[in-house]
Amino acid sequence: MKENRRAFLSKTLPMGLLPVFVKLDDESAPEGSYTILFQGDSITDGNRTRNNDWNHVMGHGFAFSISSRLWADHPDRGFHFFNRGISGNKVVDLAGRWQKEALDLKPDLVSILVGINDISAYLKGNEAMSAENYEKDYRELLKRTVDALPGVQLVLCEPFILKVGGVAEKWEAYLSETQKRQAVVRKLAAEFNAVFLGFQQVFDQALKKAPAEYWIWDGIHPMPAGHELMAREWIRAVGRKLKFIR
Repeated sequence: MKENRRAFLSKTLPMGLLPVFVKLDDESAPEGSYTILFQGDSITDGNRTRNNDWNHVMGHGFAFSISSRLWADHPDRGFHFFNRGISGNKVVDLAGRWQKEALDLKPDLVSILVGINDISAYLKGNEAMSAENYEKDYRELLKRTVDALPGVQLVLCEPFILKVGGVAEKWEAYLSETQKRQAVVRKLAAEFNAVFLGFQQVFDQALKKAPAEYWIWDGIHPMPAGHELMAREWIRAVGRKLKFIR
């Protein structure tokens, strides 16, 4: 019979690391731990692996930067991280997999970044992806979350763009639709007592230091420097409410 994951890891990891460092999909976190789930689209996905390769399990974006820093700085905290972002996802896609890839993981904190694919789909003519439906579907997703996980901390990240690449070619349309959804995220953050992440302002301020393509190569997907800006802002904003996040 194939050896299960816990048995394998218990033999390959140094004694004492397993309760702190490893959280398996089908097991609850050890007492005293804190589980953080990153959900969203390709910006969160970061080309993460879908297997047991720990070298790439968090992807190669802001979720990786956040988790690696907190894991390294606080090995005694019992932090656990999941990255369940999937490239191309919209709010309705998150809703379709939310039970298995969010609620069943029983996270203490859920960080969500979604919206740019909704915007792109709307601009291509899919009227079902309107800002009004974005708000309705997003609110329903958050209600499901707080009903299933009382006390969960939500972190809502606004979608963002810069005027470069394909976005620049349709700038006015992208800007208008993005601002509508940014307003929705800010509204929902207040409604659900969530931490709001205003990434647009972070990137706008970064333009004073370097041009748009230095931070976001195609107007949507950040460069490594852009992901680092996001990670720093995430830790700063979340840390204002949760003092153990530093």
